[in-house]
Amino acid sequence: MANFLLEFEKPLVELENKISDLKRFAEEKNIDVSRELELLSARAQQLAKEIYQNLTPWQRVLLARHPERPNTRDYINYLCDDFIELKGDRRFGDDPSIIGGIGIIENIPVTIVGNLKGKDTKENIMRNFGMAHPEGYRKAIRLFKQAEKFGRPVLTFIDTPGAFCGIGAEERGQFQAIAEAIATLISLKTPVLAVITGEGGSGGALALAAGDKLLMLENAVFSVIAPESFAAILWKDSSRAQEASELLKLTSEHLLEFGLIDGIIPEPLGGAHRNPAETLKAVKEEVVKNLQILKETPVEELLRKRFQRYRSIGSGIVEGGVSL
Repeated sequence: MANFLLEFEKPLVELENKISDLKRFAEEKNIDVSRELELLSARAQQLAKEIYQNLTPWQRVLLARHPERPNTRDYINYLCDDFIELKGDRRFGDDPSIIGGIGIIENIPVTIVGNLKGKDTKENIMRNFGMAHPEGYRKAIRLFKQAEKFGRPVLTFIDTPGAFCGIGAEERGQFQAIAEAIATLISLKTPVLAVITGEGGSGGALALAAGDKLLMLENAVFSVIAPESFAAILWKDSSRAQEASELLKLTSEHLLEFGLIDGIIPEPLGGAHRNPAETLKAVKEEVVKNLQILKETPVEELLRKRFQRYRSIGSGIVEGGVSL
């Protein structure tokens, strides 16, 4: 059960706590409360459906940011029989906000690159809350090219508020690094599978998202800008983030409708943070299935479809966000 509670989850957690208390009381007093527990459990299940099957875009944003969702390291540990991390961009240094290396997934050698947030405040500070510097993207480019050289598929995991926009990052060529990462992925002569697991924020996410297939977890988000920043720019009021999230069309359902992603990976009822094990299992199934499909596709066909895909992005969307 999650330790970090979102406001809209509190009624469910309070009910679950009551069920736990009743179970404890029944065990201590050696009394039968099975009927009461059955009724309360049914009510908790119904309440969970009411909450999580009717989420607003803003609630999805909050779930995507939940600190107890599995991070890229969790996915690597679950998917890979073996993993060797590779560090450094060979120019400036290593960036711990992006993890990369070589893994074995169901006997398939794969190059894996992903944004990496921390599990606590100390680690988040060390990893810059998943906001990469130029050296992080240049490390990614190095690993992409290495994957191409040795014929390995590329698997990316995306979970970032965006690229870091500090002075040092700008001085070291942040946006050039992002642009080069996108260009490298689009022209890479090997299969590329990308998965958005949490936040997909702006160019920092795009740098790892330009693949043959782009999948999203059900409660992940993908947007050109954070709702708070959108509201601050448009209305000079960041407190209107909830309203902004409605306009941004950033949920997995919206993006699938617009043809910007290829599929949605369902999350367990309650979200990835409440049931990480089932989420990891679902992601592995989709990753293995799609890697097999991409590996069996000729590289020339992958490149042709990839070029066509990125040249046509946005062509089916008109003013107001309506898909044609």
